[in-house]
Amino acid sequence: MFWINGVEQNLISASDRSVQFGDGCFTTARVSLGRVVWLDKHILRLQSAVERLLMPAVNWNALTKEMIEAASHTEDGVLKVIISRGSGGRGYSGTACQHPTRIISLSDYPAHYHSWRERGISLALSPISLARSPLLAGVKHLNRLEQVLIRAHLDQTAADEALVLDTDGMLVECCAANLFWRKGDEILTPDLRQSGVDGIMRQRIITCLANHGRQVTIVAQPVDVLAEADEVIVCNALMPLLPVNRAEQWVYHSRQLFDFLNQHCCEA
Repeated sequence: MFWINGVEQNLISASDRSVQFGDGCFTTARVSLGRVVWLDKHILRLQSAVERLLMPAVNWNALTKEMIEAASHTEDGVLKVIISRGSGGRGYSGTACQHPTRIISLSDYPAHYHSWRERGISLALSPISLARSPLLAGVKHLNRLEQVLIRAHLDQTAADEALVLDTDGMLVECCAANLFWRKGDEILTPDLRQSGVDGIMRQRIITCLANHGRQVTIVAQPVDVLAEADEVIVCNALMPLLPVNRAEQWVYHSRQLFDFLNQHCCEA
């Protein structure tokens, strides 16, 4: 199901800048028991992205109501929200765009996440590197061609998710998830100031651990750092947390951090 500016439909103007330039941002939320999980965090993410992308004002009250109404249609699903700069003018300039387009879609929850949480997942190193772009780093913008190519290569392997590096060879994230690892009592996650998406679950884990007196170290390290890890986990707002059994040739058996986070950070 799709809603565009509050109207149930699935057609958008060919002049919309999401089509022309990928000019916009998005967020993807879990729907549980007819409500949007962490709704306020998803709105804040969109607001931050709209500000970073210098987009015109969005009717946030209308969007919030539309998200709540769309979620009420399902017990367990996925709600995706896209904010486009809208239509107007020609060329790269967006000065003629004064009315952003709000697009909401509702789909089924990925059933495999349930089995992945039980059995754990495997990660394969992607041959596709993320460009370093501090201006857009952290933002979930609509330019996802790198992720499309990462997924295309991942589909040719037996792995469940990808390990993704930037063009300087530093570990960044997975194809559609953030990454944490534990080495003894130390918990680490990649630096996202140059590339990658600063996910809602990533932020939640960092805050949750801080509230329990445990600090997360943010590092810029190559993939070999995972050879020394005792445990690896990946996360996003849908999963929301998955244990990793294998990353390339490295095998992990511990679920100490996973069990802690599952108990303290994953409640909706």
